[in-house]
Amino acid sequence: MTKLSVNINKIATLRNARGGNAPDVLKVATDCQLFGAEGITVHPRPDERHIRYADVYALRPIVTTEFNIEGYPSPEFIDLVCKVKPEQVTLVPDAHDAITSSAGWDTIAHAAFLKEVVAEFQSHGIRVSIFIDTNPDNIRNAALTETDRIELYTEPYATNYVLSPDQAVAPFVEAAKVAREVGLGVNAGHDLSLVNLSYLHKNIPWMAEVSIGHALICDALYLGLEQTINSYKKQLL
Repeated sequence: MTKLSVNINKIATLRNARGGNAPDVLKVATDCQLFGAEGITVHPRPDERHIRYADVYALRPIVTTEFNIEGYPSPEFIDLVCKVKPEQVTLVPDAHDAITSSAGWDTIAHAAFLKEVVAEFQSHGIRVSIFIDTNPDNIRNAALTETDRIELYTEPYATNYVLSPDQAVAPFVEAAKVAREVGLGVNAGHDLSLVNLSYLHKNIPWMAEVSIGHALICDALYLGLEQTINSYKKQLL
C-alpha cells in the first residue's frame, strides 16, 4: 500500500504570520496521525519562514508513524537530521531562498557529494530518498549513490494532467520502472492533489509513499482535516 505523508509546513506558515502558537504544529501533526496519515513531512529552510529547527526537535517524540525531513544537505541540515534521526531524509537541491522545490537533482554532476551525504545519513540508521526528475540517467546514477529511494518531482505531472492525463503520467511510469529495475524504492511529491493523485497511483501502484502538503492543507480549510486525510487515503486504494 502507498503511504500518505502529510507535509505540515503550511501550518507553520500560518502560525508564523501572527506569532504565538496558533495553529499548534504539534497538535496538527498528532491529529494527522490520529486521522490515518502514515507519516509527517517537514521541510525546514534556513530562514525558518515556516517549519523551524526547534519545531523539528519538538516533533520527534510526537511523530509515532514515519518522520520525513526534507531539505538541502547543508552542514546545518545534516547536523539537525543526524541528531533528530527521522525514519527518512529526503534530499532536495533547493537554493537557500527557494520559495518551493522546483527541480530534481543532477545526480551525475553531484554524484560524489550525494554519495557522501547518503552514507552519512545511513550510518545513523536513516533511510535516504533523493528528489529527482524523470530523466532515466539521473535515476540510474542515483542508484550509484546507494540511496534507498528516489522521490519523483511531480509538478510537471500535475501541470500536464489537466491537458492529457495519459501523456502527463507516461514519463513518470517509465521513470518508476527504471527505479524499480535498479533496486530503488519510489516516493512521489509536489502538487499532488485530490484531482490527480488517484490516476498517478493507479499507473504506479508500487509507489512506497506520497508526500503532500499545500493542496491537502487547502482542502482541509473546506473539508476539515479528518475528512481531507480520509479523502486522500481513498485515492491510494
